[in-house]
Amino acid sequence: MHKEQLMLLIYIIVHGMQPSGLVLSDSMVSRHRGPEQGWALLQLLLVVSVSQAEELVCGRRGDPENPQLSKDGDIMLGGIFSFHSRWTNRQDSYRHKPLPLLSSLSLNFRGFQYAQAMLFAIEEINNSTDLLPGISLGYKIYDVCGSIARSVRVALALANGNEILSALSKAQCTRPAQVQAIMGESSSSPCMAVATVIGPFNIPMISHFATCACLSDKTKYPSFLRTIPSDYYQSRALAQMVKYFGWTWVGAIRTNDDYGNNGMAIFTETAQHLGICLEYSVAFFRTDPPEKIQKIIEIIKASTTKVIVTFLSLMDIDLLVQKMSYHNLTGYQWVGSEGWIFDSQTAAMDRHHILDGAIGLSIPKAHVSGMREFMLDVKLLNSSSNEMFTEFWETLFNCKLKQSNSPAGNQRECTGHEDLTGVQNSFTDMSLMPIFSNVYKGVYAVAHALHNILSCKKNCNNKVQLDPLKILQHIKKIKFTTKEGDDVYFNENGDPAAKYEIINWQPTGHGIVDFVTVGLYDASLPADKQLNLLNKSLIWAKNSQQVPLSVCSEKCSPGTRKVLQKGKPVCCYDCLRCAEGEISNVTDSITCVRCHPDFWSNERRDACVKKEAEFLSYEEITGALLTAASLFGTCITAVVAFIFFRYRKTPIVRANNSELSFLLLFSLTLCFLCSLTFIGRPFEWSCMLRHTAFGITFVLCISCVLGKTIVVLMAFRATLPSSNVMKWFGPAQQKLTVVGFTLIQVIICIIWLIISPPFPFKSFDEFNHTIILQCALGSAVGFWAVLGYIGLLALLCFILAFLARKLPDNFNEAKFITFSMLIFCAVWITFIPAYVSSPGKYSVAVEIFAILASSFGLLFCIFIPKCYIILLKPEKNTKKNMMGKEAPKSF
Repeated sequence: MHKEQLMLLIYIIVHGMQPSGLVLSDSMVSRHRGPEQGWALLQLLLVVSVSQAEELVCGRRGDPENPQLSKDGDIMLGGIFSFHSRWTNRQDSYRHKPLPLLSSLSLNFRGFQYAQAMLFAIEEINNSTDLLPGISLGYKIYDVCGSIARSVRVALALANGNEILSALSKAQCTRPAQVQAIMGESSSSPCMAVATVIGPFNIPMISHFATCACLSDKTKYPSFLRTIPSDYYQSRALAQMVKYFGWTWVGAIRTNDDYGNNGMAIFTETAQHLGICLEYSVAFFRTDPPEKIQKIIEIIKASTTKVIVTFLSLMDIDLLVQKMSYHNLTGYQWVGSEGWIFDSQTAAMDRHHILDGAIGLSIPKAHVSGMREFMLDVKLLNSSSNEMFTEFWETLFNCKLKQSNSPAGNQRECTGHEDLTGVQNSFTDMSLMPIFSNVYKGVYAVAHALHNILSCKKNCNNKVQLDPLKILQHIKKIKFTTKEGDDVYFNENGDPAAKYEIINWQPTGHGIVDFVTVGLYDASLPADKQLNLLNKSLIWAKNSQQVPLSVCSEKCSPGTRKVLQKGKPVCCYDCLRCAEGEISNVTDSITCVRCHPDFWSNERRDACVKKEAEFLSYEEITGALLTAASLFGTCITAVVAFIFFRYRKTPIVRANNSELSFLLLFSLTLCFLCSLTFIGRPFEWSCMLRHTAFGITFVLCISCVLGKTIVVLMAFRATLPSSNVMKWFGPAQQKLTVVGFTLIQVIICIIWLIISPPFPFKSFDEFNHTIILQCALGSAVGFWAVLGYIGLLALLCFILAFLARKLPDNFNEAKFITFSMLIFCAVWITFIPAYVSSPGKYSVAVEIFAILASSFGLLFCIFIPKCYIILLKPEKNTKKNMMGKEAPKSF
């Protein structure tokens, strides 16, 4: 055996194809399924080849493949359609020659309609004087029965010829293809198989109904073109339409072939980007066992979604509807692809109204004048194939012709002259005219390419050698307008422009479904304008006027956020209310946004509102009461000062160091007034003033009290024999003592203000819904130094006054100073924990209260007893009484 022959055989087995001039038998093509059978087939071929190694002839081996419809012409076109939808399976034993594939009696009128559309275009071109003048187109149309294996065999027959045996020389084995272009097939999977086989031969193949996006891959299918848009656009359009109607929880059913699997894969990917989830995604094929179909029915029954997106062929949707009718599964909203959504045959079979209200995408409506009349004239069928015509006629009229070999059964006898006028079935139904138009456009595309190649004007150049590759290249470049005004052209992937109509199934009162166009989709437009719903009312499942709801979880309203449910898709979630201080102002927000520190969330948690600035103001009750207390203390102090000034020459005023008393009253007035600086909105100057004024005025006040205490002690020492102490602590020294002690506090305050002064501060910690405006201390050391210094002077004053409490004067001021310092120290000792623990503005109120309490303590303890004597006991306001030596009462 020659080496070249051996390599050729191995190539055939591995690649499942053959070069021009050699045709494998049907059994070899359709029965090659596994590696063991492949090796057996290889051995068989080797034996046959060795036995004929000396023969220099090439020809077709196996049974001839005859077309069902054919007509000779100058240029031949091939057609691959399914006149039958099913075939009969045989179990081969491989002990004898396998029988050819046998179609069952399931005649498919749609296949006849596609063939009729092709014939109409060819006849119209042959009768035209403008397109291919002087050239006649012929055709060879095969029935592949929906079988992929048979489609491949027919494609090889169209490419290689149909001779039984030709004793040709070896040089003549390579010859031109028998057809210049192939029209068909109607499904994606057969087209993929055929396009793979004829691709190396560059024979153009134009499909009218194969929509799988995978066929746009020109590296795999270089000679494939189509007049129907790719599912890449349809899948995306379906996803956008589902999103438009607010359906985020859907089911998916697809045909288990390349059309369904690829289309649903693109839909699923797009749906995920749009936030759509699939509760289930199942696939089946019409030849699957009943158990698998039943399992799908159970999945649909157990699901919660009411929207079903489908990528199904006509035969598969018919089977599914039949099963669902048996289980009375109604009320589902169907979303369909172009494969079935506008087919009246499917609508007619839906007697239980399973698909009522369905919505989906279809090829835009089309009309080809004269096509309907041509398709209903079956004379061409009768003249082309008597056997096929007999079966067609008997199925069309449900009768039996006399010359027929089929069993009669209960059928009436046909005359062969029955009238088609009153027949209502899928053959007379023209609802698929857009698809028929696609067949028509495909034939015309080939014709225009041939017209350009043959340089046709008045006549065509018959001497031009036709090459499939050249025809393919010209088809890709053509652009023409049909007689109906439709533009026909192909992009770089061999696809037409993607435009769809949105169809809604609207049942009428007579049980007939109207396919109403409710919208348009144009992939050439910008993304936000591709989907356009017309202003038409839609009918939904169960004849409802309301758009059905299909979500796993209800939308999360503003003020809440989505929290995914564990173990479920992203469309299943719970809605949690945003926390305080956070908002979400859009529906289905996945996060809550925290408000700016100056803002707070409202009650609905959907907006940030300006926080209420809170500070101790004059308008509120606490501020008003403290202000009143401060003014009241100031007035009392002024009254006491007036009384002392009025009775300044009386013994009791003179005996208590009137200068220090007036200075003390002045400092007490400042103490009462300084509390007002703590009330109102804090500003930079008010924060610095309130603490420094408080510290200095209180030191001035305590210094005066301390001076009066020292005077009392010094006065007692001065009464002792040989004591000269008063000359060392006279009025000048007393004033210097007050100034000195006060100056120290002034220095501390200045240092505090220079290093780190108090400043206005917004507090967000204590009350989240409000902004607490307060004065930050700046330097805590400075604050506690000021407060500590006051406490030190108060403690010193208390000790000295306590020591002088039993001095033998009739009116001993040290007793009252002791009481006042005791109150002062008690107030400020309790102030510290109260100040630290009080929140917000209440810490300011505590500080004001401490100032007023200590000021009132000093005023009442030191001056009120004196005023009592001056005003109510004037008889005691004498020098003699002041100098009395009565024994002091115990303290």
